[in-house]
Amino acid sequence: MTDAGRVTARTRAAERRAHADCTGGVYGSMLAASVIVGAGSLGSFPRLELVLLLLLTGVSFWIAHVHAQVFGARLAQRTPDRHVVLRVCREEWPIIKAAVPPALAVAVSPLLGLDLTGTLWLALSVAVAGQVGWSSVAARRAGASWGLVAVSAAVNLMLGLLIIAFKLFVTH
Repeated sequence: MTDAGRVTARTRAAERRAHADCTGGVYGSMLAASVIVGAGSLGSFPRLELVLLLLLTGVSFWIAHVHAQVFGARLAQRTPDRHVVLRVCREEWPIIKAAVPPALAVAVSPLLGLDLTGTLWLALSVAVAGQVGWSSVAARRAGASWGLVAVSAAVNLMLGLLIIAFKLFVTH
């Protein structure tokens, strides 16, 4: 392989790793699970209120991450332009995307005949499943072996189960 071929291969691998970064999705799923646990332990929330709380918390944290990326590390290098801001907004978008499935679970829970407790468990299960899914997708996109994908999924499942354990501990 020529030097140019090696550089191109390294560039493609770096681009693949950049597109594989689903950190925001994992983080957003954990954030949604935490919101659900908090909402459930503080009393009864109407479903619409919980849907809005999930989505607006995701948007707030997305804005905070974009701000930190644009005006933190990037500002030290050079003044950010519109293209940098838009790229960072896209990179951090999984934080919001991760809040949508648990919010949808809350929204459809009346159709499933679930009471508030059932709704909270459904939404929490969806958030934890999302966390495992995001980590698995990120690992595969980064070129990880199936074994490493399984390890990533298991670690994220354990983190999700830890959040569930906190819920059980706080509510009992």
